[in-house]
Amino acid sequence: MASELPKYLQASVSNPLSKRVPWYKSTAPAYAGIFLWVGFYLGLSAPTLSQTTPAVCLAGLLVAGLLCFGLYYYAPAMLGMLTGRPLYIVGTSTFGVKGGYLMPGLLMGFLQLGWFAVATYFSTDYIMQGLDAHSKGLFVAIALVWAYGLAWVSIKGISYVARLAQFLNWVPLFMIVVVFWANKDGIAAYHPPKNDAWGGFLTMLAMVIGFFATAGAAGADFGTNSRNRRDVFLGGLTGIALAILVAGGLPVLSVAGHLGKIGDASDFTYAATIRGVGSLAPVMFFLFAAASLAPTTFCTFIAGNSFETMLPKIPRAVSTLVGATIGAALAITGVAQNLIGFFQIVGASFGPICGAMAADYLLAGRKWSGPRTGINWAGYIAWAVGFVVGILNQIPGVPASWVQADRPAVLFSFIVGFVIYLILAKAGLQPALIPQTDLQTAPEA
Repeated sequence: MASELPKYLQASVSNPLSKRVPWYKSTAPAYAGIFLWVGFYLGLSAPTLSQTTPAVCLAGLLVAGLLCFGLYYYAPAMLGMLTGRPLYIVGTSTFGVKGGYLMPGLLMGFLQLGWFAVATYFSTDYIMQGLDAHSKGLFVAIALVWAYGLAWVSIKGISYVARLAQFLNWVPLFMIVVVFWANKDGIAAYHPPKNDAWGGFLTMLAMVIGFFATAGAAGADFGTNSRNRRDVFLGGLTGIALAILVAGGLPVLSVAGHLGKIGDASDFTYAATIRGVGSLAPVMFFLFAAASLAPTTFCTFIAGNSFETMLPKIPRAVSTLVGATIGAALAITGVAQNLIGFFQIVGASFGPICGAMAADYLLAGRKWSGPRTGINWAGYIAWAVGFVVGILNQIPGVPASWVQADRPAVLFSFIVGFVIYLILAKAGLQPALIPQTDLQTAPEA
């Protein structure tokens, strides 16, 4: 049977328990760092506060955090913990050893390029605002230096960036607290220009879950460092649910406070709120950009891992630099500025993947069933239907009533992926299992 395993599976080695660490040293800070990145909370306020009150926005953040933890993260993280193997490997149960090349393998890599582009654009934009510069040529130059410089670091020096990230993650937390404190007195005076509490609540769910979808599937990778179920549970609850509430809530309250103080609910951008801090604003723009160093590099690193694993004939340096070129182009042209649209694509792509993996996990008795031969069509069909549900509002001719009912689409894409996989698996569409004895196991240290 070992001959049936692709090379990426044959080379896989589980992470032994002796090398795993407590949740507060791995999962919690790693996930918290994702939400403390300015790309998460930069665009939360405009589409939510413009419709409803800060209290409803906070409720949306709380519910979204619990959904991210329970639906998108938990099953992949448990699979990673139980097997000691990353997403690319545990995903071969849901999609098959051949199907795993595309999903979640290459798809994760391509979406990470999208995150890289988003990080490059907003980091460059914050540097420009810190310089109070408006030259397109300077924007292009900074974006290229940022993209290629961090791509090179991801190839040569990722270990140093990982160490630096332990410090850099505290920088944005300190800054969002400072911005909140400077604007807190205006929160009570804020009144939204529209009164659509349900619409604002659903929009918050869609944006947060869409942002988190790929990170939820990557819970398998984080789970490989967890010692037991308690690590998975506490690491996710604090690093995801609590971090979403804090890292999303403080900036939203800051924007509301800023608008309440000036009495003009027209500019909902977090950048405008930072400028309201006064003379410290230029320094804070630079610090927010500096805090994006690690997230940008990690996006490139994860993409490089994906392409190196699934396309081993292409040197890692080549695929990484090609990816950096694509990301830089998306940033320079401004395509990466569309955060809401990108979150929807991410959610539609990985929502049904997480749903199918959760169903597979439950069907196997809350464990990993093992790799399956060929393509698992139950997983692919569940993904395809879930993806369509996730992008329903982008399909011409779809009735407006359907689009209105499909909110938040990212959540329904998960549900559809989960249900379709259960039905098709029960109908016998899952291919045969490959014995797990054919997989390598790392010796205990």
